[in-house]
Amino acid sequence: MPVIKILPHPEYCPQGASVQAEAGTSICEALLEHDIEVEHACEMSCACTTCHVVVREGFASLNEMDESEEDLLDRAWGLEPNSRLSCQAIVAQQDLVVEIPKYSINHAKEEH
Repeated sequence: MPVIKILPHPEYCPQGASVQAEAGTSICEALLEHDIEVEHACEMSCACTTCHVVVREGFASLNEMDESEEDLLDRAWGLEPNSRLSCQAIVAQQDLVVEIPKYSINHAKEEH
């Protein structure tokens, strides 16, 4: 089973983490299943960018982006060439290293 290594994030995963994910699962689903509460304001329907992640290793193993994800990513904070919406990035058989950006565009976040 592939492993997703999450780099430290001050809010969601201060110490970093490694979680196992079944192939065919989205990165977002895998993180949530392991109590890493990554934002997902649109409930994983590819309608926002709050679940934006940067895939530091294993990017090529993910499914290809569709046009709606590409269009939405243009609005993400801290966009990089290896950025994905974690709700749309489907884990294959390769391990991944993922960074959750420091900020998102979610202005309705309850804690802030």
